[in-house]
Formats: sequence, structure tokens, C-alpha cells
Amino acid sequence: MPPLPPAAELLATAARPFEDARAMPPSVYTSADFLQRELDTIFAREWMCVGRASALAEPGDYLTYELAGQPVMVLRDREGGVRAFSNVCLHRMSTLLEGRGNRRSIVCPYHAWTYGLDGRLRGAPFMAETTGFCKEDYALPAIRCEEWLGWIYITLNDDAPAVAETLAPLTPMIADYGMENYVECFRETHVWDTNWKVLAENFMESYHLPVCHAATVGGHSKLEEMECPPGLAAFNYHWITKEASLPIGNAHPTNTRLEGRWRKTTALLALYPSHLITLTPGYFWYLSLHPQGPDKVGLLFGGGLSPEFMADPRAPDYIATLKGLLDEVNEEDRGCTEKVFRGMKAGRARGGHLSYLERPIYDFMHYIAERTAGFDRSFALAAE
Repeated sequence: MPPLPPAAELLATAARPFEDARAMPPSVYTSADFLQRELDTIFAREWMCVGRASALAEPGDYLTYELAGQPVMVLRDREGGVRAFSNVCLHRMSTLLEGRGNRRSIVCPYHAWTYGLDGRLRGAPFMAETTGFCKEDYALPAIRCEEWLGWIYITLNDDAPAVAETLAPLTPMIADYGMENYVECFRETHVWDTNWKVLAENFMESYHLPVCHAATVGGHSKLEEMECPPGLAAFNYHWITKEASLPIGNAHPTNTRLEGRWRKTTALLALYPSHLITLTPGYFWYLSLHPQGPDKVGLLFGGGLSPEFMADPRAPDYIATLKGLLDEVNEEDRGCTEKVFRGMKAGRARGGHLSYLERPIYDFMHYIAERTAGFDRSFALAAE
């Protein structure tokens, strides 16, 4: 009997109750056709995080991103707002900007058509005698762009609810951390040889910590300390309350926002589809993922400190320690997630039962099944 198409296999797996849940079938990770469905129904429709607003500190600061095949530029305009535009010239359709930087204006590298930071065409060499040409008719198409708690999000979907509305249930859950005031200290981009969902799921569960991260954070990770409640429509999460292995993992002595257990509680947040945040009382780090094929994922990686630790005279040492640790953790995760994807391509690969510590993966599966195959999700309720 031929195998079921990936969407049908996924629906059958998602229909199982959590008490008998299994991992998603290999086909939803390895199929190019299924990835195209994800691009069409998820990445072209949802809000995607492109980093921290503080990364665009000055007018003219910009970053670039490719979202579901659409090149996008995100920039700080002259009035201090953050805006996003199509990163494609309106003349012969060259891409305009690359990477990150600062520009007083946007000049096409092909024919020097020049746009302002408001996206409007300012100049076009040797076009004045062209019949019918009027530069006032040209403005780069705007891409929806919003900020939430210090993050920048973009979407190609003109009908998507606002980010703040989508994430409204999460905002009060983490309000006391004051995440909007955390300071990003480093930001990098990488490409790993795995499927984007493998890496997303790896972030969503702490079950792997004692083994995959035995050389770093694994020894400090007690699985009995994990709380894995059911997720909500736009995110899942779990908590770890413990004495941190790094001083910056707990609240700084001058932190008056957090009280009791919250001074030692880490929130691990998965904002669908692929914005992943570890938020501790003293530091944060994050990934934002976008597929570059079934077997490759582009990741934006960054992190930094809470304002209290940034104000501490030892802040440079704390930043260096955090970056060094996270580089090691990322290498461990890369090895584990690339091994998982290699295994998924095997003809006899099958997903097994999920642990109760993998509840966020179960909820993520339901999200993927809803978006790609029409699965009907329902929710328990959320957090304290």
C-alpha cells in the first residue's frame, strides 16, 4: 500500500489524544510539496519576527529579510518610525539592499533609481524624456510591520490581526519581566542542515537538555522542575523555576519587578510559527526561523541582558559569558537536530510516543495541522 500523503498522515497523528500522542510523521519534515504548503499557508500568512527594534536605532538603519519568497527591507525612517517595504526595485526588479546597515537613501545597484526612507522614488537617471514616466507614480510597496514588547514583526497578510491582539494572552503572563526593556547585545544569522520544524521543536521541549547538553546546561536541568501547560492559539510555553547556573539567570539584586519564585523562573516561549524566546529574569536569547528548503533552515539568533544587568559594572563580562555559553549550546543543538533530520529520511523511520514533557510539541503539531490541513484545534486554558 502506498504511503499516505503528508497532510493525511499529519491529520491522523494530530487526532490522537495527548495521552497517546506521537511525533509528527517523517513526511511532513522531508517532503518538498509539504514545505510549499507551509510557505503558502503559514509563512506567507503569519507574523514573522525579524529581530529587536533596538537593532534599528538611528534613522536610515535597515535590515533585510526574505519572507516566503518576498525580499523585504525593514528600516527606521526619518521620523523615527519602523517601516517595511518590498526590497525590489520598481524598474527592472533588482533587489535593492543586502544585509544590514545605514543609508540616507535607497539606491538601486542596477540603474541607480533612488528611493527615500519613506519608499517614494526620488530620482531616476535618464528617465525625464521617457513618455508617460512620472516619478511621483512610483513608491515601494509597503509591507505590514508592527512592534510588540521590543520585537519587530512583518507579514505579507493584509488581513492578519495585529500582533498585539494575536499575542494578547501572553502579554500579562510575562509582563513583570519587562522584556521590552531588555537590551540586545549580539545578533547573528546561520543556516543549519535540518528542517525548520525540527529546530523549532527542539526549542520547545527541555526533555533533551540532560543528554544533548550534557557538556553545558544539561547538568543544571532537572526535568522534574519543568512545567508544561497546554498551549494557546498563537503560542506554547513552559516554565523552569530553579537556581540558575549563571548569576544572570536569576533576578539582579536591584530588580524590583519580580517577586518570589518569579525571581528564579525562566519562561520558554514558542510564538508561532517560529519565534522562539528563552526569557530569564536576567537575560534573554532567541531564534527566528525560516525554511530554506526541506533540509535547510535559516535562523536569526540573538540575545542580551535585562536593564539591571546592563547597568551593572560587570556587564561586559556577563555579555561575554552569555555569548560563549550560547555558542556552545547552539553547536550542541545543531548536532542533535541535524542528526534527527538525517534519521527522518530513512525509509523505516517512524515517530514514537511523546513524553509528558513534550506537551508543547503536541500543541505545535496541532497548529501545523490546522494551517496546512484544516485540523480543528481546541484549547484548554492557560496560565496563571
